[in-house]
Amino acid sequence: MTLLELDRSLEPEPLLEPERRALAQLLAQYAPHDGRFGFCIPQIYAIRESQPHQRSLPALYQPSVCLVAQGAKQLVLGDQTYNYDAAHLLVVAVDLPVAAQITQASIAQPYLCFKLEFDLPRVAELALKVYPQGLPAPTELRAIATERSNRQLVQAAIRLIELMQYPAEAELLAPLVIDEIIIRLLHSPFGNRLAQIGQTSSRVTPVAQAISWLRQHFAQPLLVAQLADLANLSVSVFHLHFKAVTALSPIQFQKTLRLHEARRLLVVTTLEIGAIGQQVGYASSSQFSREYRRYFGCSPTEDLASLRRTSA
Repeated sequence: MTLLELDRSLEPEPLLEPERRALAQLLAQYAPHDGRFGFCIPQIYAIRESQPHQRSLPALYQPSVCLVAQGAKQLVLGDQTYNYDAAHLLVVAVDLPVAAQITQASIAQPYLCFKLEFDLPRVAELALKVYPQGLPAPTELRAIATERSNRQLVQAAIRLIELMQYPAEAELLAPLVIDEIIIRLLHSPFGNRLAQIGQTSSRVTPVAQAISWLRQHFAQPLLVAQLADLANLSVSVFHLHFKAVTALSPIQFQKTLRLHEARRLLVVTTLEIGAIGQQVGYASSSQFSREYRRYFGCSPTEDLASLRRTSA
C-alpha cells in the first residue's frame, strides 16, 4: 500500500447519496406518517418526523444505534450535546435519559431514521468473538457517541428492512444481518466502549445494573451507598464510574428519570400536578415545580397548556 493509499484508507468513507436515498425511501414506506413504527422483527424501528421541534423533549434512550437517512437530530445529556444526521450515526450503550430535539425536518423532506435496539447478551457474546485476545480497554467510558456513518452499515440497514417484506425469511436471516451491524459497530471507534456491555470485568456493567435499579425505583429515596453495594464498588469509585458512563451523578440521573416520568404523566393522565410530583417521588410540590421549570424551561402548568395547544 502506498502512502497515498494509506492516507485515503484512514479518511472517513463518505455516505453515498444513492444508498442514503434508498434507505430514506424504505423508511418512508414503513413510516407513512409521523411516529415510530416497529417491524415484524422486534427491536427494529422506522422513525419519521415532519417538522423540527421548537424545544427539546425528554426521552429515555435504550442501548441502540440510530442511522439517519434524512434530516437531523440533537440530544443533550448533562452538559454534552450530540448531533447526528445522514453523515453521522448515534450509538448508545446503556439506558440514558436525554433531551431530544429534531433540528432538521420538513413535510417535503421529513426526518427519517432507522433504529436498532441491542440485545445486550448478544452484544457481549459477539464482543468476545471480535476480540478473542481480550477486550480492548476503552479510552473513555461515556456510553453515548456520534460516529461517522459508513457504507457497510447503511447497506446492512437497507438489507434488514428489505427482509421485512418476507417474514418467514426474515425470522432466519434478520438475526444474521443484525449480528453484522453489531460486529461492524464493534470494529468502529466506539467499539471498545460497546464491547464493555454485559462483561463481568467491565466498569460499565456495574453502572448498567445500577441504572436498571434506578429505572424501577426512581420514586424511592436514593442512597448512593446502596447503589454502590449493588455494584460491588466503594461509594467514591462507583460515583466516578457512574458519571464517566452517563455524564450525570446518580442523584442527577434519578432526578432526570423522575422529571421525564412526570412529564409523561402530565400528558397521559388527568392527575393534578401536586399528585404527579408525589407519584414520581417529590415530597414538596414547590420543589417539584422548581426542578421541573429548571429542567424543561417552564412550569408543569405552563408545559401542560403548551402541550394541549400543540395537540389541538
